[in-house]
Amino acid sequence: MASPPRDPSRPELGGVDPAELQAYFVKSGRYTAGVATRYTQTTALTAPATHQSLATGFRVGMRFHSAPVVRVADAKPMQLGHAARADGAWRLYAFADVTGSRLRDLIHFLGQSEQSPLRRFTPTGADIDSVIEVLAVFQQGHREIRLEELPPMLLPRKGRFGLIDYEKVFAAQRTQDSDIFDLRGVDRQFGALVVVRPDQFVANVLPLDEYDAMTSFFAQFLIDQKV
Repeated sequence: MASPPRDPSRPELGGVDPAELQAYFVKSGRYTAGVATRYTQTTALTAPATHQSLATGFRVGMRFHSAPVVRVADAKPMQLGHAARADGAWRLYAFADVTGSRLRDLIHFLGQSEQSPLRRFTPTGADIDSVIEVLAVFQQGHREIRLEELPPMLLPRKGRFGLIDYEKVFAAQRTQDSDIFDLRGVDRQFGALVVVRPDQFVANVLPLDEYDAMTSFFAQFLIDQKV
């Protein structure tokens, strides 16, 4: 990087070919940006990549790779990674078809089952998303999604005044080269549940209906509040 450009007329001076430097810089872009780290050893915080094929672009053990989406509530184009706040919470990104039943069944489990990690590990009186936040990303465009028909878990009432949080539902951008399902290799038929750690690294990729595996994963390190 610090070497002078190579002068073709004076090769004895050495230096670096600018085109070669540019190519190397692009090749090493993720490393330069600090997002090339990968946790390869299976631990309590990084699960085996058993279901990686459901979302090939969200590599287990690597930094969550953002992509463009549209927030359904106000049709705002944005980066999905920017929806996460630095609040120490885990996040479940549920990628699904709005017309299917897999996501609705998952949301019902998370909201109603005694085995739900949200119900087991969230302290009494705390906001439902204070420990594990659920966000939905639909493959349909935002005009095809009706907020009033979505499960209450995706529109939770929070805080002192019980205001509705409208910032948990997103749609794919239906423009060429901008569809998050294509960009990140998410299975359109089965969907995917991407579990992201508070440090924004992908901890697990699961089918939407793998409830036991999801709960068992969180039970390794979170404190059960219902005991």
